[in-house]
Amino acid sequence: MAACSSPNKSVLFACLGNICRSPIAEAVFRNMAKDADVEDKWKIDSAGTSTYAIGNPPDHRARVCMKSHGVPMTHVARQVTKEDFISFDYILCMDQSNLTNLKKMAKSVNNCRAKMELLGTYDPQNQLIIQDPYYGEDEDFEQVYEQCMRCCLGFLEKNN
Repeated sequence: MAACSSPNKSVLFACLGNICRSPIAEAVFRNMAKDADVEDKWKIDSAGTSTYAIGNPPDHRARVCMKSHGVPMTHVARQVTKEDFISFDYILCMDQSNLTNLKKMAKSVNNCRAKMELLGTYDPQNQLIIQDPYYGEDEDFEQVYEQCMRCCLGFLEKNN
């Protein structure tokens, strides 16, 4: 009798509001994992360090960008919880401010197991920071998408 397949790896993508960068990264990584036929091995989600956008869908420009690349994106913004630090292997964030906030939040968590780092750590072009496109133009969302593609591929290759 075959055992039921359940995720044995997990990643949470994090940014400030969870409406631009982190849902893009989540959608990109989920799509890559699906294409590599390893989606069932991963628990994949995204969240924000702030409460600004809880309950909102991704920014309309993020949705347009993902649609133009044929990458499905369904997400509702939420805030990082204490449970996330216990239940995820990795929390990959977009900039130094996110990382500082996550590390501060993790101090109040017993048994924190999540490895927190910048998603840009996995960028072969060494662009460590993924800039917030919220106050930018459509091309800024495209740049976030391109960075997330490179970084997520690097992360998946290292962890598959």
